[in-house]
Amino acid sequence: MSLKNHTINMIDLTFGTSGKATVDELIDTIIDSQTMRIPTGVLNEILTEAVAMKQPPSDKGKRLRIYYMTQVSVKPPTFVMFVNDKELTHFSYTRYIENRIREAFGFRGTSIRFINRERKEKE
Repeated sequence: MSLKNHTINMIDLTFGTSGKATVDELIDTIIDSQTMRIPTGVLNEILTEAVAMKQPPSDKGKRLRIYYMTQVSVKPPTFVMFVNDKELTHFSYTRYIENRIREAFGFRGTSIRFINRERKEKE
């Protein structure tokens, strides 16, 4: 189990209620992160900016195309990326997209799931 995107806070509870308030605030922050919903339009603006800054990978002349992304559930926040070919979706690019989403929305103390789903291009 990786703790990369989780915060570890050391709290001294010997000073009365100040420590308890900090623990309660931290728990509230994590619950808010786990239940946060991002509208598809806003999510796709972040995705468009991310793709413009770093192009998706290609393999044998075929480039990954990300059509759009939507959030399908919470606890943990789960996003579906609709792409032209799942095989072209490298984990490092998915991690790059995750980092851009975390930059924009936080998701402090919670993991994020990504599902890549193929969608054929409209003719």
